[in-house]
Amino acid sequence: MNESSIFPERGRCRVVIENVAPEIDSGRFAAKRAVGEKVTVEADVFMDGHDSLSTILKFRPSKDSQWSETPMQFLGNDRWRGEFIVTEPGVYFYTIEAWVNRFESWQKDLQKKVDASQNISLELQMGAELIEARKQHAPAYDAERLQGWANELNSGNSATGNPLAKRALDKALTELMSHYPDRRFATTYEREMRVRVDPVRANFGAWYEMFPRSFAPEAGRSGTLKDCEAQLPRIAKMGFDILYLPPIHPIGKSFRKGKNNNVVCEPGEPGSPWAIGSDEGGHKSIHPELGTLDDFKNLVSRAHEFQIELALDIAFQCSPDHPYLHEHPGWFRHRPDGSVQYAENPPKKYQDIVPFDFECDDCENLWLELKSIFDFWIGQGVKIFRVDNPHTKPFAFWEWCLGELKAKNPELIFLSEAFTRPKVMYRLAKLGFTQSYNYFPWRNSKAELENYFTELTQTPVAEFFRPNLWPNTPDILTQFLQANGRAAFVIRFILAATLGASYGLYGPAFELCENTPREPGSEEYLNSEKYEIKHPDLSAPRSLEGLIARVNQIRRENPALQSNSHLRFHHTDNPELIAYSKSTDDGDDTVLTVVNLSPYYTHRGWLDLPLEEFRLDANKTYQMHDLLTDARYFWKDGKNYIELNPEKSSAHIFRLRRHVRTEHDFDYYL
Repeated sequence: MNESSIFPERGRCRVVIENVAPEIDSGRFAAKRAVGEKVTVEADVFMDGHDSLSTILKFRPSKDSQWSETPMQFLGNDRWRGEFIVTEPGVYFYTIEAWVNRFESWQKDLQKKVDASQNISLELQMGAELIEARKQHAPAYDAERLQGWANELNSGNSATGNPLAKRALDKALTELMSHYPDRRFATTYEREMRVRVDPVRANFGAWYEMFPRSFAPEAGRSGTLKDCEAQLPRIAKMGFDILYLPPIHPIGKSFRKGKNNNVVCEPGEPGSPWAIGSDEGGHKSIHPELGTLDDFKNLVSRAHEFQIELALDIAFQCSPDHPYLHEHPGWFRHRPDGSVQYAENPPKKYQDIVPFDFECDDCENLWLELKSIFDFWIGQGVKIFRVDNPHTKPFAFWEWCLGELKAKNPELIFLSEAFTRPKVMYRLAKLGFTQSYNYFPWRNSKAELENYFTELTQTPVAEFFRPNLWPNTPDILTQFLQANGRAAFVIRFILAATLGASYGLYGPAFELCENTPREPGSEEYLNSEKYEIKHPDLSAPRSLEGLIARVNQIRRENPALQSNSHLRFHHTDNPELIAYSKSTDDGDDTVLTVVNLSPYYTHRGWLDLPLEEFRLDANKTYQMHDLLTDARYFWKDGKNYIELNPEKSSAHIFRLRRHVRTEHDFDYYL
């Protein structure tokens, strides 16, 4: 048998690379980062024998063909770590390469022989050979330096304790040789992994949801897109980055739902915006009562003047009056009597909504048309979309559609409204959704919050799933908000805004603390804005506008709150007091939040802080500056007393300020 036929293709490559992280489903999906964030990569890298290894992390934007490289650091137990910063939206690739470092291995063995006072003459000659072998790969100046070093080592004698040993082990030589490694038999990891890089707002932002039709300056008529422009100063003053509008399209008349989702619609009742389509148009049209396409473009432009992006709701469903039902009846299912199949979630019936049939014979044209809806609104200046119920559409459709859209527009953001099973939510995130609704509204106790947010931020889930925290939505008025008054809204707002880098509020219902359910046990609002036009009193004394504005200002001024990557919970001896911190990578900005989870009772207890982790000296004082009240507290060790009365304040948001003594003997807290 020909020996070469059984010799492995890479038989001289001795290094093994495995257990790479992040690597989502064996590289099937991309990890996620925002512009400016760090990608930290770890892997097990090892080889036979005891030689030294060199390991590098290779990375590049998809538009570049050349790799950038950065050394990986040895962590112990054959684990290595490297990192790089992503600087532009789009896709980055990364992989790992490692090889036997023969020169470093030679230096290591030489040191052992020197320490043992052994003859090193031959070792010096071997080192000279290694150096000369690499000089041909160096430019002239470095090649000359390498040759000079090789000549020195070749001049050595056989005496024990050869003085050339110091030269052979010189760090300058080690550094010079590291620039020209012998990588002939390097092992490259078998896969190139991907990172999807999104704009900064994908990672950090505050959303405000409002129904345009409820903001007419006077009661008795529908508000317009022009009326929305008048609300922009108020929304900007509260500190929101993103204004999200529910569907703005024509609303069907057939089976239109009335007040409180009544199947009987009284004259003049506007219907649900999610029952999309009429003889006035479909998903690419604007409801005539809201205005024109020019009005919409003006709203987008005006919002930009306030540094606000407009987000639009995309709901892939139709009213029975949508033009699609007449133009493409094959895109919908029909019952045996010939009638179109409306949406159902037994025992609930949604006669005003007809779902698409993604298994229809004309599914290719259906996919293309649905993608064109996104394309249309992108053309009108929209970069952010909230997608209604994506878990009721095929995964394959989303992977294709979002992939096509982001390939041309990497700055797009898609928020998945999928309150469903965890594996389904996670799959949608992997397929391309930028952010995701989640179970936050129903996590109330300290244990529930700590366990859930540990899962979201400190497990592999964090590599692809970005939570967007909403205390309420038009569909969700939780029992906690219903039963516990204004303080409940304060508690849930503080938690959302400080636990999550991205959060959202459905307003003005939230800031006005509206909490009346349609009926006991329901999470639907009584007199829901989904089915009628409202005229809210924005000046009501119960409004939380001032608190919301202050917290959003705190978020903008403290980079620690603009990421979820360093969220850590801290022990308190009271189950009603939850404490957690966020820090920047360098630790220079650290924010500690403590929340009283009870809306009624004062709670007190002792808080334990990790002084070493916070870079604090147990023998020196440090300042905790409450950014909500501007009060300043001086703490010394890691155990400190907390007391919160919900009638005064349900939370502390502390900025850690470390004690510094200057050369002029003044004390400062930074």
